[in-house]
Amino acid sequence: MNTASASPPTTAPIKVLLADDEGLVRSGFKLLIDVEDDITVVGEAINGAEAVECARAARPDVVLMDIRMPKLDGIQATTQITQMRGLEHVRILILTTYDTDAYVFDALQAGASGFLLKDAGPAELLHAIRVVAAGEALLAPRITRRLIGQFAALRTAAKTAEDRLAVLTGREREVLALVGRGLSNAEIGAELFLSPATARTHVSRAMAKLSARDRAQLVVIAYQTGLVSPDV
Repeated sequence: MNTASASPPTTAPIKVLLADDEGLVRSGFKLLIDVEDDITVVGEAINGAEAVECARAARPDVVLMDIRMPKLDGIQATTQITQMRGLEHVRILILTTYDTDAYVFDALQAGASGFLLKDAGPAELLHAIRVVAAGEALLAPRITRRLIGQFAALRTAAKTAEDRLAVLTGREREVLALVGRGLSNAEIGAELFLSPATARTHVSRAMAKLSARDRAQLVVIAYQTGLVSPDV
């Protein structure tokens, strides 16, 4: 009888695709990621069109996507990737040097799960990759809720807020509002006296009912429908 203890199961590393037209930027990101045990680079793209093809071939968990790229910009590439069959699990983390509010809303509307400025520190970038890969929404600290709220208000869908939220229970509306404020499942649970698992269930149900791809789109909906004020 073999008495050797079984090896603990290993978690597959987070697969990352780098999409940026600047070689030095890609090289810097790759050097940073390559020393991490739980993250690995599976491809590089120099423009948006190539990013779409690489995503189809490599099926990454996270795409670090620049906005300003030739042939196809990062917003258009994000839209194509998030709408492509078989790539539903792919999360897009938008990276840009442009601290411009318009891009935030465009990126989230396109299906991005996170938005980070290129001058973020190494630890902040690695944290962002892990957060987005885990299915959470992430925005750079300088990209404020006020900016999201202002653009959401300008581009609110034709449906009234009440029509859009009618499919939700009262508890799910509460949870949606807290997601819009940036709270995690654990924080939502603490706020509403629920377990994190129950909070996660409410979030998942709200996503399904509102046809939201992920938490980032729930944030947009929370502002569009007025559940969260830009001043919060």
